[in-house]
Amino acid sequence: MAENVSGALRRYLPVLSWGRQYRRDQAVGDLVAALIVTIMLVPQSLAYALLAGLPAEMGLYASILPILLYAIFGTSRALAVGPVAVVSLMTAAAAGRIAATGTPDYILAALTLAFLSGLMLMALGFLRLGFLANFLSHPVIAGFITASGVLIATSQLKHILGIAAEGHTLVEMVSSLAAHLGNTNPHTLIIGLAATAFLFWVRKGARPLLLALGLTPRLADILAKAGPVAAVMVSVLAAWLFDLGAKGVAVVGTVPQGLPPLTLPSFSLDLWGSIAGSALLISVIGFVESVSVAQTLAARKRQRIDPDQELIGLGAANLGAAFTGGYPVTGGFARSVVNFDAGAETPAAGAYTAVGLAVASLLLTPLLYHLPKATLAATIIVAVLSLVDLSILKRSWVYSKADFTAVLATILLTLGFGVETGVTAGVLISILIHLYKTSRPHMAVVGQVPGTQHYRNVLRHEVITDPRILTVRVDESLYFANARFLEDALFDMVAERPAIQHVILMCPAVNAIDMSALESIEAINERLASGGILLHLSEVKGPVMDRLKRADFLQHLTGKVFLSQHQAVMELGGETMKA
Repeated sequence: MAENVSGALRRYLPVLSWGRQYRRDQAVGDLVAALIVTIMLVPQSLAYALLAGLPAEMGLYASILPILLYAIFGTSRALAVGPVAVVSLMTAAAAGRIAATGTPDYILAALTLAFLSGLMLMALGFLRLGFLANFLSHPVIAGFITASGVLIATSQLKHILGIAAEGHTLVEMVSSLAAHLGNTNPHTLIIGLAATAFLFWVRKGARPLLLALGLTPRLADILAKAGPVAAVMVSVLAAWLFDLGAKGVAVVGTVPQGLPPLTLPSFSLDLWGSIAGSALLISVIGFVESVSVAQTLAARKRQRIDPDQELIGLGAANLGAAFTGGYPVTGGFARSVVNFDAGAETPAAGAYTAVGLAVASLLLTPLLYHLPKATLAATIIVAVLSLVDLSILKRSWVYSKADFTAVLATILLTLGFGVETGVTAGVLISILIHLYKTSRPHMAVVGQVPGTQHYRNVLRHEVITDPRILTVRVDESLYFANARFLEDALFDMVAERPAIQHVILMCPAVNAIDMSALESIEAINERLASGGILLHLSEVKGPVMDRLKRADFLQHLTGKVFLSQHQAVMELGGETMKA
């Protein structure tokens, strides 16, 4: 009994497993990684709060307790949880339908989104429903993230230009930017362009330069990752020295000093009903992004993660955000890779990062008063443009026109109608394409490869066939959506071959046959029998055969069930085979 309880605790509290074996050398790696990620997260958290339309400090708040909770409940050793660009954009879209940006009701909606997202993720985790995220295909995710990156970068141009602009779709944003372009603030534009250029250079050029100056690789990495912090410091100093706030440059202003406050989400059922769909989309998108990163990083060290426990870990992180002044969070790609490359050994790196951010929230926030919003916008633009991957269109076009359709539709709908419409349509299109593909399964007439016991498609190989035997290999499980297609295709094949005496359904790729498909096979059996043709099955998988035995189909089957295709052909007329 005690062992069962202990096992359950370790399953739901992974910290009990890795924490017992924590070593000093791991602590060193975790502390170094935490230092680098903390430096990276301070400006990034502020920037993503700006993107979400929330006060800057909420970005910091969303990066403290959520990280700590994930370290306790999560299974990834390198995943860094906090605000991310796509979820911030989705938060802005959802909360923007409830109230005006920056109002108390808007902030309450963001808190409630985190709360509902946390509940949904926890529920999915405890019910072990992590597999539901598989309904989001990779092409759709790639298309959605690419379109979101374009939207996010476009939405930040108003801060680079120092003008007022609005809109949730690409057309709305571009139109609004064009209408206000004449009001561009030159001081803001200089800061924005300089920060953007510097941050782009830092990504590629800072480390080689620092190494050339004689710095160690580890120190060069730390200083290169501190590029955004350098941009913040320089722009704050410039804004203060030249009083740029008085010249129309928008600055962050007062950022409350102190630890995250205790907050409560709304428990209004009306508000829940209004944002539940958005919370579900945020949960699924966040989980897919997070688990993809976690699995990739875990594979590099031959480690494993538990997707269902990841749901619980992310759910706990979002609940923590809801009660400490944050908004929806998930595992970020860039910061997780940085965390991994910096030497994070255990989730304790996340806990140390939370402590670092708490110190920053206590001591550094007064220094951010003169921080130009253009600098934060530059941070966002540089971060999200790395997510834009238009090559997915070419790759999907070459490989699969159906996947290309899903990608293109997701991109266009996201750009044209917003993130929620885009991802919803992408999921629906993926499911419809899957249903279409499986409703028209590939069916090949096969014959014997000379000198072997292998049977291949007559259209692709030189094979031996018997005019009295029609063997059709079905390359898909049979269910209600393709049952009628099977009937029609098979009867058309039989009609073209008047000498047919035997039809063999070759089933090596059939993993399941549902009731509708069984009824279709029964109808095929009866119709063929009326024409004096016997129906046989070959290479039926064990689980499928077990299910067929539960019905009375095998008692009425006019032919036989053969273990192998070669056995069937040899017994039914092998001596008459001809090329």
